[in-house]
Amino acid sequence: MRIFILTIFLPFAFSSTVFAVNTGEVLIDGYLREATLDGLNGESKTLSDYKGKPLIINLWASYCGPCRAEMASLERLAQRYNGKDFNVIGISIDDYRNLAMAFIKQTGITFENYQDHKLVMEHMLGGKTIPFTILVDAQGRILNKVSGSREWDHPAIIAAIGQTFQIELTQ
Repeated sequence: MRIFILTIFLPFAFSSTVFAVNTGEVLIDGYLREATLDGLNGESKTLSDYKGKPLIINLWASYCGPCRAEMASLERLAQRYNGKDFNVIGISIDDYRNLAMAFIKQTGITFENYQDHKLVMEHMLGGKTIPFTILVDAQGRILNKVSGSREWDHPAIIAAIGQTFQIELTQ
């Protein structure tokens, strides 16, 4: 059974999911379950490897125009804050590893990306559309879910990220 999602869009801010129910989906304020991440441009890891720092997870696919549009801003965000204030990772839902790898090479993405070929992460995160971005606190609790493309290194978005993670981010 699917229940539709009511989303509120704010300029330069995040959309807020009021409610969503999908079997196996972890809702806002829920904690991520452990999952193995199949490395595309790095080694395979588990979600628990990212505990201890806030985490931004971006679901994307090589064939998705809006995903392509936001990837450069995610890379700039990662270059600035990754490993320092929070971590940024990408999860490709591409069926074919070679397409995801070609996209990473073509765009020059350096932050860690993984393939979700069994859609475990997509279902757990509730990704019904892409791009889909999830903000997770240092303990693995989902704080926000953002549908659609954003300019992730825009000052207003950086401020919203800092507010969501309750950390001071220098711009």
